[in-house]
Amino acid sequence: MSGSAGVDILLVEDNHDHAQFALKALAEHNAVGRTIWVKDGQEALDYLHRRNQWADAALSPRPGLILLDIHLPKVSGHEVLRDVKSSVALRSIPVIMLTTSEQREEVLATYRAGANSYVTKPVKLGQYVAQIKALKDYWTLTSLLPQD
Repeated sequence: MSGSAGVDILLVEDNHDHAQFALKALAEHNAVGRTIWVKDGQEALDYLHRRNQWADAALSPRPGLILLDIHLPKVSGHEVLRDVKSSVALRSIPVIMLTTSEQREEVLATYRAGANSYVTKPVKLGQYVAQIKALKDYWTLTSLLPQD
């Protein structure tokens, strides 16, 4: 976790390198409050529903934005997305799906399930960092996000 003011972001990413670069990119601006990193879909659901290690609401503030990898261990990003968008308490949180796939069927399926954006991760990490910064700037500086 990092920061203390601005929009809290939940980063759901199982790739350690991608997560570290995303955390660095997200920390470089005061529009981002805390960035909470969880490593699989089950932990994301536990965080969002305040279960197990995340039961204390002080440790699990509602994020203003979710960056969600699609291919996750335990519970897939698709399942997490469906859960978020079916929950009255969570459905207003924008969800940006992150993946390496550009398959048309997958893009369509995620938008039909309620994703707010579908972003393919560049292969080069420098481009990935630039992309995360661009997402952060749009979603935290340009777009008005729901706040609890």
